[in-house]
Amino acid sequence: MQKIKSLMTRQGLRSPQESVNDLSPIESFRIPTKEELRELHEEPADPQAQQEIINSIEEIYFSNDSFDIVKYELERLPPVLSLQELEEYRDKLKQQQAAVSKKVADLILEKQPAYVEELERVTSLQSGLQLAAVICTNGRRHLNIAKEGFTQTSLGLLANQRKRQLLIGLLKSLRTIKTLQRTDVRLSEMLEEEDYPGAIQLCLECQKAASTFKHYSCISELNSKLQDTLEQIEEQLDVALSKICKNFDINHYTKVQQAYRLLGKTQTAMDQLHMHFTQAIHNTVFQVVLGYVELCAGNTDTKFQKLQYKDLCTHITSDSYIPCLADLCKALWEVMLSYYRTMQWHENHDQDEAAVGSSVSDGNNVIGSEENSFDRNYVKKKLEHGLSRIWQDVQLKVKTYLLGTDLSNFKYDDFIFVLDVISRLMQVGEEFCGSKSEVLQESIRKQSVNYFKTYHRTRLEELRMFLENETWELCPVKSSFSILQLHEFKFMEQSRSPSVSPSKQPASAVSSSVTLFEQFCHGGNPFEIQADSKEDETEDVLASNGYESDEQEKSAYQEYDSDSDVPEELKRDYVDEQTGDAPIKSVSRETLRSRKRSDYNLNKVNAPILTNTTLNVIRLVGKYMQMMNILKPIAFDVIHFMSQLFDYYLYAVYTFFGRNDMPIPASSLCASNREQHSARQFESTGLGLSSSRLRTTLNRIQESLIDLEVSADPSGTLTAAEERKEKVPSPHLSHLVVLTSGNSLYGLAERVVATESLVFLAEQFEFLQPHLDAVMPAAKKPFLQQFYSQTVSTASELRKPVYWIVAAKAIDYEQMLLLMANVKWDVKEIMSQHNVYVDALLKEFEEFNRRLNDVSKRVRIPLPVSNILWEHCIRLANRTLVEGYANVKKCSNEGRALMQLDFQQFLMKLEKLTDIRPIPDKEFVETYIKAYYLTENDMESWIKEHREYSTKQLTNLVNICLGTYINKKARQKLLATIDDIDRPKR
Repeated sequence: MQKIKSLMTRQGLRSPQESVNDLSPIESFRIPTKEELRELHEEPADPQAQQEIINSIEEIYFSNDSFDIVKYELERLPPVLSLQELEEYRDKLKQQQAAVSKKVADLILEKQPAYVEELERVTSLQSGLQLAAVICTNGRRHLNIAKEGFTQTSLGLLANQRKRQLLIGLLKSLRTIKTLQRTDVRLSEMLEEEDYPGAIQLCLECQKAASTFKHYSCISELNSKLQDTLEQIEEQLDVALSKICKNFDINHYTKVQQAYRLLGKTQTAMDQLHMHFTQAIHNTVFQVVLGYVELCAGNTDTKFQKLQYKDLCTHITSDSYIPCLADLCKALWEVMLSYYRTMQWHENHDQDEAAVGSSVSDGNNVIGSEENSFDRNYVKKKLEHGLSRIWQDVQLKVKTYLLGTDLSNFKYDDFIFVLDVISRLMQVGEEFCGSKSEVLQESIRKQSVNYFKTYHRTRLEELRMFLENETWELCPVKSSFSILQLHEFKFMEQSRSPSVSPSKQPASAVSSSVTLFEQFCHGGNPFEIQADSKEDETEDVLASNGYESDEQEKSAYQEYDSDSDVPEELKRDYVDEQTGDAPIKSVSRETLRSRKRSDYNLNKVNAPILTNTTLNVIRLVGKYMQMMNILKPIAFDVIHFMSQLFDYYLYAVYTFFGRNDMPIPASSLCASNREQHSARQFESTGLGLSSSRLRTTLNRIQESLIDLEVSADPSGTLTAAEERKEKVPSPHLSHLVVLTSGNSLYGLAERVVATESLVFLAEQFEFLQPHLDAVMPAAKKPFLQQFYSQTVSTASELRKPVYWIVAAKAIDYEQMLLLMANVKWDVKEIMSQHNVYVDALLKEFEEFNRRLNDVSKRVRIPLPVSNILWEHCIRLANRTLVEGYANVKKCSNEGRALMQLDFQQFLMKLEKLTDIRPIPDKEFVETYIKAYYLTENDMESWIKEHREYSTKQLTNLVNICLGTYINKKARQKLLATIDDIDRPKR
């Protein structure tokens, strides 16, 4: 296509459009002349045909003025040119051009009248403009005449008047400027008077006035000076704000807040206030601790001032620890109280503003009230959020102080005081922001566990020392004695109030509804160290010489025996079989019936039976509970240690009095060697000895608490004790306690005091169970329940093995067996007189009864104890009878009747000596005697049913009773049956 264009250019050829591409769009569609128009009109043409030709023109020809028609048509040429087609296409384009030209000519002719009309309007406009030019010329001429008509003197007067007015205004401005320059003196005076709102108000007014006269050069310097003064006021205002943190003053704080409000920096003031409180906490604790450290150091060395607070706390000595802690908490209390009063001020101020805003509700004040409301909400949220932040800072500072010193060697009272202070501080935190003080609780828990392990270890060693030096003499206390009378349990009597220290509650305790902040808002400090009141002193619980009053003591000495060291006590009518307590009401039939000789000295004033060691254990329990009550997170550890106190006491009583270390004749225990051994070791329950539950408890205590290796090797006690901090050596009975004398019933008085003091201790633990259960964590309550069900409840069960030893030695069962062996049982006639051994046995019981009375003059023997003693003696006597009958070589029917006669005589006389009903093991003897009358067939079933008898006793029945009536095969069968029964016991 470019070749074709270049060829056309060289040859000077023109296109059918007469080089339309070289003309502008206007030139391409020039207006035809009148002759051409006439020619176009003269040529007849079909309008419809013309319109169709125009419509056939492509849209692109009407697109824009820059359209290149030639280029477009050349680009449309086919690759192979045909002259005929080109000419046909050219003719088509000519027709389209002619149609367009004719259309344009028609439009021109149509608009001809309008053109003429517009031309006339232009001519008319030209005439109007010429008239305006003439008017303007006349106006200028008249203005020149007016100018010449006025004199310049009149205008000069007006100018002078205007200048006068300007000078008057200038004089006024100069006077104002002079006043502004003198305001700095007044501002200084107001700042000295701490009138911050007035100073700021004056400064702002001066700045406003200075901005009015800023066009004067001297004002720029004054404005700068006022700005410096305002910044100085803000600095002093910040210092005044910081003073609020330690000593809140309502008037002072009101001025400060008004000043910040005038500055429009209420929110900034609140941010600054919180920063000052944080800084105040840090500075306060540092200065308090630093003062004590320097005081204890005794020199003016400044090295301590360069230490960090954490390092500084490690230099506090043990003597200054508690005073420093108290002063530390006092100082922190002042800071928190200031914050509390700050919040109170804002609450009251917001209420006052809200009341004023509701009474004045003009539309002009809507915007201002919205801004104030926004500021109040911001301040409120900031203050509420700051509560937890400030308390967290306090906790961290106190925690650092607590953990900076090892408290394990503190005295108990000192450590309790520390717990008191921290407990009070945690109470402050809960009232301050509702916090549970987890940081403080964890830190004091660590110190408490550390302290308590050391303290408990020392107390266990002391308890061992007390037990080894205990002579088990009765500690005389009043019958009204209660553990609540002891100083260590005072905290349980007093109603706990959150405003009073847990261990040192004043008598005039304020109501629990009054918080510490309300109580000490206007003075005082909850951390003041106060001396214990007289009411907290220990009540006198000891009786005078063991008696309640002088009259009772005098009455007791009326039956005094000169050979006795202990007076005989007052007589009493009745003591409850379960508790040993005397009733208050008159004597009933039950009372009269129970006034038998088995009630040994129950007429004495019914005071608890306990020893000095028992009292010490109870006091220790009180101290443990006091610590646990103050610090509940270590409740489980404390209760666990309390249980060890009881465990060790129980184990000591068992070790001292529950083991049978004296040789006892085998015949006085049981027939078989197996039963003899088990009786000595207290592992059998056949004679009412230690139960399986008691044995399990003793084994558990021995495994978990008793250091057997240390007790076996005294030379290595200290070393082993260091290696076994969780265990204690087994205690040894004092050599002053004699358990081998028959006159004293083998130490029965000491045994009664020991076992009954243990029972009393168990009763006190039962009394304390609800208190322990209330503070015990839910997850650890099964331990407490198990301790009470398996250990505390077994205390009374220790009576049986302890008193069984006395019963086994008090009566000569061996002699009775020898007397029975001399009796001839194969008599031929029925005897009417019982044998001598019965009288000997009854004489032994009468002697036992007499010695029991002698012992009761030293120690009150409760009814349950006397019953157990008699039960053991009777049970052993009856079993000895069966053993004696089992030793018979020959026996006739008359001899069997004699056995029954002897036993009935024994029962009849015995019932006069004791109130125990029914007689223990009565059926055991009667059943064995009646078995002598059984036939061969009945004997086999009887043997299978009565497995309580020994193999020897059963074999004797077969050999002696049936030996002469049955053949050898039948006898072997019965003996085999006995052997089968005995085999599982081996």
